[in-house]
Amino acid sequence: MDNEFEKKVMGNQAKLLYRRLVGQQPHPLAVTLLLAVITMLLSTGGVYALLHGAHGAMAAVSVASAMAAAYVYAWSFRPVYLVNFAAYKPAPAHEATRAQSLHHYRLNGAFNAESMDFKKRILERSGLGDATHFPASLIVVPPDMCLRTANEESHAVVFGVVDDLLAKTRVRPEDIGVVVVNCSLYSPTPSFTSLLVNRYCLPHDVVTHNLSGMGCSAGVIAIDLARRLLQVYHDTYALVVSTENLSLNGYQGNNRPMLVSNVLFRMGGAAVLLSNRRSERRRAKYQLIHTVRTHHGPSDRSYACVTQEEDGMGSLGVSLSKDLTSVAGDALRSNITTLAPLVLPLREQLRFLCSVVLTRVFRAKARSSCIPDFTLALQHLCIHAGGRGVLDELQRSLKLSEWHMEPSRMTLYRFGNTSSSSLWYELAYCEAKGRIKRGDRVWQIAFGSGFKCNSAVWKAVRTVDGAVAVEEGSPWAQDIHLLPVHVPKVMPIDDDASYEL
Repeated sequence: MDNEFEKKVMGNQAKLLYRRLVGQQPHPLAVTLLLAVITMLLSTGGVYALLHGAHGAMAAVSVASAMAAAYVYAWSFRPVYLVNFAAYKPAPAHEATRAQSLHHYRLNGAFNAESMDFKKRILERSGLGDATHFPASLIVVPPDMCLRTANEESHAVVFGVVDDLLAKTRVRPEDIGVVVVNCSLYSPTPSFTSLLVNRYCLPHDVVTHNLSGMGCSAGVIAIDLARRLLQVYHDTYALVVSTENLSLNGYQGNNRPMLVSNVLFRMGGAAVLLSNRRSERRRAKYQLIHTVRTHHGPSDRSYACVTQEEDGMGSLGVSLSKDLTSVAGDALRSNITTLAPLVLPLREQLRFLCSVVLTRVFRAKARSSCIPDFTLALQHLCIHAGGRGVLDELQRSLKLSEWHMEPSRMTLYRFGNTSSSSLWYELAYCEAKGRIKRGDRVWQIAFGSGFKCNSAVWKAVRTVDGAVAVEEGSPWAQDIHLLPVHVPKVMPIDDDASYEL
């Protein structure tokens, strides 16, 4: 089944690109024809023909209908603006060095010597620094993994980041009409959305959606869902919260594929305020231009590469397959095949189309030429900080510079893998560095279980001053002047370092 699925996906890339290219033409063509008709009618001869011709009445009705249709089409699409966003910065009490975390795992007693050596090797090559954050439940011995501590972690992150966002935007909770929350590994009752409705006394008719089990790419899915809802509900705000819960998902076993998640995942979350109010354009930071979602669920290989399961001893954890990198590469190729015609210049689109035809139809060997140069149209890239291996592979595949990879690598170094919220730490890094200029385009791309690859493209409505972004409460406020730092491929861990937590 996997081979058939792969052939189907790869074989349809040229067809999909062609359809995207052609599919974009009818609307501009219709508008052009309408303008031509109006120009003709505004001339003296055109007006005379319209008023005195044999079919004058019919022509007048046709023109009026065309103008009405154009007006309805122009106003049926509501632009979606990102008013502001906030990313959670845990308290210093949650910080732990890599040496401290390894010492804590040893005291835990659940891991044998072989597993500890494996964790150390992975952590030395992970790209994580010595100031990432753990929930309180996982930095005590023994770990306090229960519903109470899971709720405490989620309440601290979700309430903290939403409070910060509402303070930044000065938006009243009663004006929020849509709430979307995504958390993959923890879905309590009442739900996260009900938690927010109760805490902030949101309106009784607020539209709420709670997403779970969608992995690290769920943040873009939540944004896309909010965008679609804002096309239906008029003159309102959408609150999107992306987080993950570690308190119930710290793996306590010795299955290697399930140990990796203990090493990479850290505490974090983000909240985003979107709006379809045209008046918000004056103070908004970004406008959402495109969202592209790719799902390779029909493939057994893709479906099984990231799974939550129990090991042979009954310990629950997230298993990461060795096929993860190649599966992510396949999903990326499908995603950019859809995204490329939407954002790239025509010349680059044609070059990309030729490359796809050569490699897929004529079986040419120049596989790397299939990847277009996205930096021609997208100035900033926020790639999910899932791990060093994934970032290295994407940098190689997309031929990106270290400057483009800096936000992702520094986010991994400073905050670790915070799941779906990592994209917002990366965008906050770009802002704190003063990189965002008016008109710039930002590409957010994330990977998640299923297997999914999702993209969102934003256009900066205004220049974001780095100093102002830091003053507003950026999670990078205390570190931005020290970054970037060089992160070697292997960062040895000193076993003699201080282990106090």
